[in-house]
Amino acid sequence: MTKVTITAKHKHGKASEQYVDVTFEYEDGSFWSGWIPTVYRRTGVQLSSDEEIFEYLKSIAHHCHGSAKQSWQEEQVAFWISKPKAFVTKKFFDALSEGGWVCTQCGLPANTNPARRYQLLKENGYTFATDQRRFCAQCKTSRTHLQLVLLPRGGTSGYETWSTALRSRIVRLLKAYDAYEGKPGNMSGLLPDHKFPEIRWDLETRRPDLSICTDSEILHDFQLLTNQRNLQKREACLKCSQSDKRQYPFGVKYYYAGDEDWPQGVPVRGKDAERGCIGCGWYDVETWRQSQNNLNKQPEVKVAKERLILNEIRREPRESGY
Repeated sequence: MTKVTITAKHKHGKASEQYVDVTFEYEDGSFWSGWIPTVYRRTGVQLSSDEEIFEYLKSIAHHCHGSAKQSWQEEQVAFWISKPKAFVTKKFFDALSEGGWVCTQCGLPANTNPARRYQLLKENGYTFATDQRRFCAQCKTSRTHLQLVLLPRGGTSGYETWSTALRSRIVRLLKAYDAYEGKPGNMSGLLPDHKFPEIRWDLETRRPDLSICTDSEILHDFQLLTNQRNLQKREACLKCSQSDKRQYPFGVKYYYAGDEDWPQGVPVRGKDAERGCIGCGWYDVETWRQSQNNLNKQPEVKVAKERLILNEIRREPRESGY
């Protein structure tokens, strides 16, 4: 039986991730030490109690054994062969593929946007631990280090991903409509975005195979955003999950259902948590926009706004002097 020893717990606040510093001692006398994520939205891992964490670690320990490394690497070779255009991101993968800690300052390829490469690796299902203050023997200072944990892509519970063909199908069904801009956009620059954010998912939320989704399910569950807006939405959803205060796009504090506060009685994670997202502009940007447009068409609303503007003008102090 594998012996599991936890020596510390760590948090990465910006990414809303948590890890345990663990050592696996195997029956053959070999060891593995590193950080394993216990809260990691990308793979739906959301462990809170010590008992849950311990059981999870026992279930994934065999993936970290030295005997599993070769087969894991062979699987990755096949994966990257299937993505010949991702040669820049693959260079980052190659630098991290041994599974040890790598300094982001001196251990990764030179790139104008390394954070984007790291994000793409996550989007392709790879599991990482991030230590924001680990001493680098080469830099002679404490810097951010990354560790690629050699778990199956998508983690042990998995994260919803899509093939190139499925992505094209989603973009086509949504008519290449940029939900944030409110108009058709560049097909190659738009990404399918889960309306229901992954930060609110649990282990039961993920669908094992997105390719079987019906057209109506895709139309209901996805919207199209550029990468920049997708990152903005993630930040907004992260703030919401940490504060239970629903965010809003464009600086317009409006909700087509509910208000700023996360609804009472609605769970914060799991499939039922989606009910708490309804009404937020980030959840469904197009419905949020159309709701405001419909409000503006109502005569009584228009008159009320005109009166408000007129009253504000009357309140403005007159300039003194000549």
